[in-house]
Amino acid sequence: MATLRVTRRQALAWRMRRQHLSVPGASGAAGAGDAGEVVRTLAALSVFGSDPDLAVRRRLAEPRQPGEVQRALRDGRLLRTFSFRGSVQVMAPETAGSYLALRAAGRQWELASWVEHYRLRAEDWPDLRAAVREVVAGGPVPPQAVADALAGSARFGHLAREFAEPNHTFLKPFAWQGDIALGPELDGPLALQSPTAAPGWAGVPPLDEAGRRAVREYVGAYGPAAPEHLHYWLGEGLSAGRRRIDRWWDELHGDLAEVDVEGEPRWVLADQADELAAVPPEPTVLLLPAKDAWVMGPGTKDTWVVPPEHRAAMTRVANPVVVDGVVRGTWRTDGDVLEVAAPPSAGLTADADRLGALLGVGLRLRTP
Repeated sequence: MATLRVTRRQALAWRMRRQHLSVPGASGAAGAGDAGEVVRTLAALSVFGSDPDLAVRRRLAEPRQPGEVQRALRDGRLLRTFSFRGSVQVMAPETAGSYLALRAAGRQWELASWVEHYRLRAEDWPDLRAAVREVVAGGPVPPQAVADALAGSARFGHLAREFAEPNHTFLKPFAWQGDIALGPELDGPLALQSPTAAPGWAGVPPLDEAGRRAVREYVGAYGPAAPEHLHYWLGEGLSAGRRRIDRWWDELHGDLAEVDVEGEPRWVLADQADELAAVPPEPTVLLLPAKDAWVMGPGTKDTWVVPPEHRAAMTRVANPVVVDGVVRGTWRTDGDVLEVAAPPSAGLTADADRLGALLGVGLRLRTP
């Protein structure tokens, strides 16, 4: 079978469609049906330094009022937990367990430094986890509730202060193993609950099953991709381990199709190759929030999306102006003024109007 050849612009146009980012009016453009579909596609949305609500509503086929992510968290359509890069993400309960399995693969809590510092052996974790699950089952509850439950325990009483403080580093392994999730309030005090509070919670699957699924999901949403992108997303992001990632890639290689993108080899899922070949590279301008998955998925080192001259701004958590899939500048709002620092683009005014509608503000566009 001949290798499919596409242009970079065409590849990025297809990726936009996969990520529900097509501009209204473009041929075949269609947004997602709900917040859950968006987050399932993207795997995770950053909370800190970003605007997950804008990121989601920007991708919906039908406009929603601000606060859609908060509403989805409260009714269990989404959940919030520690996952990528040791930070907090909004995730879909149906798929979150796969990424948590990868994050837990290194079993950080079994390191000698952890055992010594917390006076907690590997064989003690099952009983401690069960005790924590019992408390958060009635959640959301403050971490102090777990501290109170452990305080009288001869075996775990010394750990009560880790929840009372609370010690986020110590909380993370409970999240990675599916014992806790964070409470639904984005702006409220820290609270803990069971991930089973989300009706779609599918549990934490076996590691290899989770790994193969995560590879497929990444290539499906962020392709055309290469193994180095997986090492960034699943390795640097979740500490899944280079050898494991390479093995999962090899095991799924028969399900992938190689694509020549202007001389650079990349891969897509084989059953998506015809769709990629048919996508026209239509002009697009997108005003996206800082740390949007469009940038975070491939990473700021990927020059397809982030040219070197814009990498520092993306690292500093600026809002990207994306033209034909590529970061070309930044934007910010000051009251009702939208300040755009980017070269002129034909679709900028239309997307500025769309941004204003999403924010509920009549924005006045100001360019250099």
